[in-house]
Amino acid sequence: KERVTRLLRMVGLEHRMDHLPTQLSGGEQQRVTIARSMSNEPLILLADEPTGELDTETTTNIMEIFLKFRDLGQSILMVTHNIRIAEVADRILTLTDGEIVGERKGGKAIRELWYD
Repeated sequence: KERVTRLLRMVGLEHRMDHLPTQLSGGEQQRVTIARSMSNEPLILLADEPTGELDTETTTNIMEIFLKFRDLGQSILMVTHNIRIAEVADRILTLTDGEIVGERKGGKAIRELWYD
């Protein structure tokens, strides 16, 4: 229970611990998914389009959560079609037909994504 509480606190949902999934918004459900993914302390967190259908504010919140985990030493491998989201990554690989066709550094601040 301590681990669950800690993870829910990290994703900003400790106050919603006793709610059913149907009582949570889409963004809150996505944050629960991230917390659940981290519960087994994986070496690498795999995230496939984690912000695909979220609004800008919720996307920013989700990316800030990923950055918290990254700052704690968690490796995260994320797939996204949104280049703005990719810009936050430390390293960006571009794929075409399953082949790596580009590589570069990212590192843009999350709050810069929507205002430049």
